[in-house]
Amino acid sequence: MSQAASPQYTSECPADLYRAAGVRELDRVAIQEQGIPGFTLMSRAGAAAFALLRVRWPQARKIAVFCGVGNNGGDGYVIAALAQQAGLQPQVIQVGDAGRSQGDALTALQQAQQGGVPFLPFAPGGIGAQLADAEVIVDALLGTGLSGTVRPDYALAIDAINRSGLPVLAVDIPSGLCADTGSILGSAVKATATITFIGMKQGLLTGEAPACTGALFFAGLDVPAIVYRAVPPSATLVRQDHIKEWLPPRSRLAHKGNNGHALIVGGDAGMGGAVAMAAEAAGRVGAGLVSVVTRPEHVASILARRPECMVTSQTDLGPLLQKATVVVIGPGLGQQEWGQSLLRQALASPLPLVLDADGLNLLARWHEQGDPLARRGNWVITPHPGEAARLLRAPSAYASTAQIQRNRFDTVRALQQQYAAVAVLKGAGSLIAGTDGRIWLSNTGNPGMASGGMGDVLSGVIGGLIAQGLTLEQAAAAGVWMHGAAADKAAAQGGERGLLATDLMSWLRLLANGSG
Repeated sequence: MSQAASPQYTSECPADLYRAAGVRELDRVAIQEQGIPGFTLMSRAGAAAFALLRVRWPQARKIAVFCGVGNNGGDGYVIAALAQQAGLQPQVIQVGDAGRSQGDALTALQQAQQGGVPFLPFAPGGIGAQLADAEVIVDALLGTGLSGTVRPDYALAIDAINRSGLPVLAVDIPSGLCADTGSILGSAVKATATITFIGMKQGLLTGEAPACTGALFFAGLDVPAIVYRAVPPSATLVRQDHIKEWLPPRSRLAHKGNNGHALIVGGDAGMGGAVAMAAEAAGRVGAGLVSVVTRPEHVASILARRPECMVTSQTDLGPLLQKATVVVIGPGLGQQEWGQSLLRQALASPLPLVLDADGLNLLARWHEQGDPLARRGNWVITPHPGEAARLLRAPSAYASTAQIQRNRFDTVRALQQQYAAVAVLKGAGSLIAGTDGRIWLSNTGNPGMASGGMGDVLSGVIGGLIAQGLTLEQAAAAGVWMHGAAADKAAAQGGERGLLATDLMSWLRLLANGSG
């Protein structure tokens, strides 16, 4: 069986993302209003997961299925029964009292038992023997209903799964992962692959989730489209079709004046590279003109690298602001008087801004001091979690990086509201909050991006897109997606380790033109 021959699942994530409560409502509408029996949905989920298992591990015959006592365990019972019917050698390792199973999960349990599937109670001291011959583990312990810390017996089972060294297929969500936030609730399964059902959970794509899910697959279980129209999503996944919609082919009559003028400000002493990279990125995604304001000692080197840029060291931004379409400020700006003066001029202008790096650190300081410029609006702010913690520090509930990461969705919403900005919260599964309350999520990017200059490139990309007429929200969402996708292309070519920010430039140009 190949994935192409199996319509039950796909590796392409749908654009609509949901919280756990939203998925439960999708279930309810499908069952109660569309008349699809709950056990039918459970059977389809088990069948899709089993099909994926057979594609990913076609030679495996001995399957250890860890089951809890809820509906997630019910999915596991269906998988075990299908494996038994296929002539494989499954065994259920039961965590918790199976006698507590109810409804559809109980029906699935009874069918697996009647089909001859062996059941073993989870024994922490004897798990080595229980898994001695296993080739693949199925994690069907805990589903999306988990909200508190994982209980000790389940934590022991999760630890046993993670220490086994075996490949793991997680059913619906890796056990112990929060479906709403992507945070680990005490402990979580580190899966090789995850298949999720009916609605894509927003927590599978951000926070700590990328280290837990492995390859991610989606199965809609043939739920009709009318069900999805009844339940609004909680977030939207940025996809390439959005970028193609926002960046259509140019008119054959286009000239540079049609494509905006990005003004890039930064590069205090010793930090000229930051503003140079931001400027090049703005040009590579299509800004018609790019001007740079930096320290005198950086002018010649930036011109040598990118002679297309207009580079000056003048500290009066007034004439430049009159010509610009958008200002990108912060890369290498520093926090001394030179940078502060330039930032105040930029903030006082009516132009749209992209604020990054030291611009954000100065903003955090000025916000605490009650400076009215700190809430000027018409801007995009692009903090990483550490910068977000400074922007939202005490008496806020987001005073530390750990608190920021605990619920990234709430964090990005708080940033947007506090600063009247389109807010980007960078990291694995970057989030973008628009001024109308909509949240976008981009799952492009890779660990190779943990190197200097990546944020400078992103700010230039967003500025270059705003210059071409995208709204702030569109530019932020498209920019984050393109930035991560360019890094993915560069990493595929040469690997993640050693990936440099300038390696993204040629890929950004291709992606801005709908290629790559």
